[in-house]
Amino acid sequence: MKEISPVPSIDTTIAVPGSKSLTQRALIAAALANGRSRLLGPLTSEDTDYTSKALGQMGIVVHKDKDEWQVAGNGGKIATPTSEIYLGNNGTATRFLTSVAALGYGLFTIDGEERMRERPIGPLMAALQGWGVDISSVAGTACPPLLINSHGLQGGETILPEGKSSQYLSSLLLVAPYAAQPAILQVHGEVLSKPYVAMTLSVMADFGIEVDCSQDFSRFIIPQGCYRAMDYEIEGDASNASYFWAAAAITAGRVTVSNVPVPSLQGDAGLVPLLARMGCNISREGGGITVQGRERLEGITVDMGDMPDVVPTLAVVAAFAHGNTVINNIAHLRIKECDRLSAVVTELTRMGARVEEQQDSMIIHGDGGAGLHGAVIDTYKDHRMAMSFAVAGLKVAGVQISDEGCVAKSFPDFWERFSLLG
Repeated sequence: MKEISPVPSIDTTIAVPGSKSLTQRALIAAALANGRSRLLGPLTSEDTDYTSKALGQMGIVVHKDKDEWQVAGNGGKIATPTSEIYLGNNGTATRFLTSVAALGYGLFTIDGEERMRERPIGPLMAALQGWGVDISSVAGTACPPLLINSHGLQGGETILPEGKSSQYLSSLLLVAPYAAQPAILQVHGEVLSKPYVAMTLSVMADFGIEVDCSQDFSRFIIPQGCYRAMDYEIEGDASNASYFWAAAAITAGRVTVSNVPVPSLQGDAGLVPLLARMGCNISREGGGITVQGRERLEGITVDMGDMPDVVPTLAVVAAFAHGNTVINNIAHLRIKECDRLSAVVTELTRMGARVEEQQDSMIIHGDGGAGLHGAVIDTYKDHRMAMSFAVAGLKVAGVQISDEGCVAKSFPDFWERFSLLG
């Protein structure tokens, strides 16, 4: 149990670890490249450890130093592992490595912890089957564990039945250059979290593969080719920076996150202009972004379909604002590490906030934080729940975070860095 102490004021500059999303994408591209790549400033965390270990099972050697990883790419050749690939509750790695396994030859089993066995992967399976992959859900649930009898990727044209998880789409794009025939991918339905798809395309381009795609991300033509090995620098994680920007917002303090650049490849940096709409002052300092909070924040209405990971952060800030904050288009939060939409509503309510939960939205009735009180926060084994509600404890006495170690999933030294705000 971690109890958070309120702080009288905040004025600090802080760096955050490298982007988890960029680290995992660059790891896949480097593993499939021909030759040795260096990843500079990657994130070392539970999730990225799962990814690198699984790549090792597939014959890809990843050598890790503190601020640099070296990845010995095999040019798209994937070894058959001698045991199942276990990925905990790492949704990104589960979806990415399912497609990587399809490049191999032999039997692959991909599994995770209990929550991962509840997280859907059916649309990705359907698209891979369209590219000739023999893949099945062992329990028949369209969730892990998965069995893949790999014979390489045929390519040609396939359909992703729905784009509600950008991870399905990114997974397919990353491996498509290695198909036996030029690959074409069509996406049905709305593509959510588009910035994550744009990030994937950017990483692919940096590693030498340019994808032709429609403006609405509904159709992609991926050329055959092989990623080139390179030195790739990873910017600070905007999702993890969000907690420090939010801390400035609710305390009328000032925080500079020094290593999230403008512009950023990460869609979650879009939280910053939302904080500006709520009343904060925003500026650039060096290579980073500064948020200066205000004594009075105002509620806003926003579509967060493209920024699901910072919804909990925004919701906590909204509880300290005046007036209603309406957060729309967030049904996909229900298939995250927990049902994050319901969890945020439950824990804000536990603190005394008035919050409405709807199927794909939430409404926070802000009173400037006047009605909030301390509480023991259930984190649901979800790192983002722990970190976002820690922010509330900087302003409200008596906030205690249960299972505080769950932050290791994406930010192992979060509590040490968070203590610098005091």
